[in-house]
Amino acid sequence: MLNTFDILETIKMISEEHLDIRTITLGISLIDCASEDMKRCASKIYDKITKRAERLVAVGEAIEKEYGIPIINKRISVTPISLVAASAAGDMAEIARTMDKAAEATGVNFIGGYTALVHKGMTEADKRLIASLPEALSTTERVCSSVNVATTKSGINMDAVREMGEIIKRTAEATKDRDSFGCAKLVVFANAPEDNPFMAGAFHGVGEAECAVNVGVSGPGVVRAAIRRSGNCNLTELADVIKKTAFKITRMGQLVAKEASARLGASFGIVDLSLAPTPAVGDSVAKILEEMGLEVAGCHGTTACLAMLNDAVKKGGIMASSHVGGLSGAFIPVSEDAGMVEAVQKGVLNIDKLEAMTAVCSVGLDMIAIPGDTSAEIISAIIADEISIGVVNNKTTAVRVIPVYGKKAGESIVFGGLWGEAPIMPVHPESPAAFIHRGGRIPSPVHSQRN
Repeated sequence: MLNTFDILETIKMISEEHLDIRTITLGISLIDCASEDMKRCASKIYDKITKRAERLVAVGEAIEKEYGIPIINKRISVTPISLVAASAAGDMAEIARTMDKAAEATGVNFIGGYTALVHKGMTEADKRLIASLPEALSTTERVCSSVNVATTKSGINMDAVREMGEIIKRTAEATKDRDSFGCAKLVVFANAPEDNPFMAGAFHGVGEAECAVNVGVSGPGVVRAAIRRSGNCNLTELADVIKKTAFKITRMGQLVAKEASARLGASFGIVDLSLAPTPAVGDSVAKILEEMGLEVAGCHGTTACLAMLNDAVKKGGIMASSHVGGLSGAFIPVSEDAGMVEAVQKGVLNIDKLEAMTAVCSVGLDMIAIPGDTSAEIISAIIADEISIGVVNNKTTAVRVIPVYGKKAGESIVFGGLWGEAPIMPVHPESPAAFIHRGGRIPSPVHSQRN
């Protein structure tokens, strides 16, 4: 039963500490939209998305108004398109443009699922979809794409990793008039979850229901404020503070997820209890780490602080909801986190340190701008390094890097909104090309043999 203190505390979290529901994402199965004719397939996809999601934005706004809980984004995820359009002959990018039109018609911010799952090999449809990515991402506004190139069970498909380095370069050039923004909508995964509500990696997995609501909660500002109020306590006590705070945040997500699923006639999928930062002052994972006792995020001790934060968030969240999923933990995107940007500008945080941090938190190397002349092989090697962390540690990791056409290390770009701004970070210039061009598959680690 809620008491006055709980109500007032929640109001303060929302009004002063940036607590919000980052997204309600409606997952829609498109399996029944398959057709041998590309135009027919596209038409069926448009009709199903617009019918299933026609009330999504209105429902989100109604819940926001009734409960006073900010809901920042309303999004859609769909079945991986390489599966849905596998038998359709023609230009796969036509499906991306159809998805974009459907997203615009329903009023959502983004639609994810222009996706291929190639962790063990590629079908002809996978190859067609991946080849179409530069065109698809340069000719659409709301479409997000993901490619899963590895799992702990199957190992790493290095042919796909090599291909994605080249695709990211081509996407950067195709959107060079927008600071290579197309790459911000493309993520390369290891162990991609089927119920992730966050873009750009959201897709509706084949094991999901016909239609499901997945909610992503965010509260970096709330966690930071709770740590500040805790004073000079020891780390065991601090972990308890974070757990209790994560519990409260997740309960709000549970409420919204249940309401949205009931009103939309969809299954209740999961609550993703990730701490997703924004460029807003105070809404930063980097600033949480500094509140824990670091002078600047990225200095020695950062990985330990992040590991503790991530674990405490998960422990608190799973007590608040029986259906926790997605990525869940602490996100460390650079451009979307004002504190991370500040740490990069001070020269404390670099790609190597970020990679070490991803071993203990959610997502991976996320929203990192790099020089536009970075070779495809170096991009592939960055992907391979990060994906290896996910495979060996049996966790989700991902790469979303933006080789900004015409820009060099030390310069910066501004995307605006939740995308924020990105300082161009240097990369190691030494070539990994001989390694990348070996191809094949890196075998799965020995501890993957559990059955």
